[in-house]
Amino acid sequence: MNMAGIDPKQQAILEAAWMAFSTYGFRKTSMDDIAKGAGMSRPALYLHFKNKDAIFRALVTAYYGNAAAGVRAALAEPGPLPERLLAAFQGQAGEGVQMMMSSPHGMELFEITKSVAGEVIAEGEAALSGIYAEWLQQQAAAGRAVLSGDAAVIARTLCAALKGIKQTAADYEAYQDGVRQLAALAGAGLTPR
Repeated sequence: MNMAGIDPKQQAILEAAWMAFSTYGFRKTSMDDIAKGAGMSRPALYLHFKNKDAIFRALVTAYYGNAAAGVRAALAEPGPLPERLLAAFQGQAGEGVQMMMSSPHGMELFEITKSVAGEVIAEGEAALSGIYAEWLQQQAAAGRAVLSGDAAVIARTLCAALKGIKQTAADYEAYQDGVRQLAALAGAGLTPR
């Protein structure tokens, strides 16, 4: 999991934590497991994070930072709206969604994410929605998109749809199918006729 801009020791901790969480699940992962995976002692681990919840929140924060970068990069590329949206949706998911959906503890991790990192999720989703809204406004101003309503509402709807696809897909392939369908539908609806 790429976490740009994070201290190397913290990155090692987060990578070790992600491996432990996806292997053992959140509840069964201990701070010892994470410390061993990061190649450090428990006391050294506690110098960086006070508990598993703090580590998990840091993972969610890193996910949203990577997601925002992926969305911005994809939307900046040239091409038809459906293709740009698909690239943005895939950039938003990054490898984190695939890893979580591939883990035998994926559902537990989705649930823990909501309870442990709800505020981080709300902030991250708002930031992503803002990126989409700004892009939609730019596309409409340039005549490359037709908005059927407020750009902020459309952006929130796209983000909500992506979350719904993630939470209801049986596996990563089904998730990808849903993402492709959403990009095609939204892109067709935004493309000027």
